[in-house]
Amino acid sequence: MTQNSLIPSTPIAVNPPLTHLDAQGQAQMVDVSNKLQTVRQAVAVGRVRMLPETFAAIAAGNAPKGDVLGTARLAGIMAAKQTANLIPLCHPLPLQKVEVQLLPDPDLPGYQIRAEVKTKAETGVEMEALTAVSIAALTLYDMAKALEKSICIEDIHLVSKTGGKSGDYQSGGERSKF
Repeated sequence: MTQNSLIPSTPIAVNPPLTHLDAQGQAQMVDVSNKLQTVRQAVAVGRVRMLPETFAAIAAGNAPKGDVLGTARLAGIMAAKQTANLIPLCHPLPLQKVEVQLLPDPDLPGYQIRAEVKTKAETGVEMEALTAVSIAALTLYDMAKALEKSICIEDIHLVSKTGGKSGDYQSGGERSKF
């Protein structure tokens, strides 16, 4: 083992090979310069669960910090555009569409969050969609934490992606209300 005990001193064979690792097992940004620009789209979802009283206060517009849902939606959009600054090996992408929705779900109680991201580029937008959902959820928590500290962010996952060499993907089971 090397100085960092989490990194083996010899490369580990992985099939298929991980594209973010070089021949020595070191992290690298994938070279996408030979790939064609194609339309790529990704959808991610997640949930924010809270007490019924917190849910009611947000729905009524009675949160101490103001417009919880509008702020969370805007934060999700902004986060998608900043993904390459947040996740080290992501490529900066020209995003043509970022849509973030927060759907009230009294059965949780809480909110279902959905982000759809679209571009025409050499690489996909899965991370941008996941980042949008994650930051929208964290912002919702931040805006409502004065009402409740036990708010739970859960089940953030990719629902679908289209475009690119690996083809289309659709998750097996829909776990959200979108």
